Amino acid sequence: MARNRKAEVAAAAQELDFTKNKYQLELDTSLGKITLDTLPDVAPGHVSNLLGLAKIGYYDGLIFHRIIKGFMIQGGCPEGSGTGGPGYTIKAEFNATKHEPGVLSMARTNDPNSAGSQFFLCLEKVPHLDRQYTAFGKTADSVSLDVVRKIGAVATGAGDRPQTPVTIKTAKVIATAK
Repeated sequence: MARNRKAEVAAAAQELDFTKNKYQLELDTSLGKITLDTLPDVAPGHVSNLLGLAKIGYYDGLIFHRIIKGFMIQGGCPEGSGTGGPGYTIKAEFNATKHEPGVLSMARTNDPNSAGSQFFLCLEKVPHLDRQYTAFGKTADSVSLDVVRKIGAVATGAGDRPQTPVTIKTAKVIATAK
């Protein structure tokens, strides 16, 4: 069982102020940087959770453990297997954000309220996920989307696992005054 990181994440998230700042997450990966704009207006809990996890260094060194061409790239599992999490779950915040190329959404089990730390980035339009998974961000620019697509093109083997690991070297929170 994973150590519960909820208290650490909550403490880190207390520093966030969505009324004063716009927040981005920069994933520095082994294939390039992905800058993500967050959408706290539609999923404040998910944005707070993701940024809090990033602030405590949770994502640093993790891999994209699942890549499905034409669908998505998935990361955020501390085990690197798709079975791990931060030791707690958060409630779904389904919204009208469409699952389109570059959209950031939260992975979960069949239970809508089972998201923790695993996230995915869409490679194409995936309308069957709309209002079924919590979308809460998107790539900030074409360079970031190009990196997502580059990761999405990595050769995979059994279980959609990349044959060559793609690592999140660091995940950094960027705050910009509104």
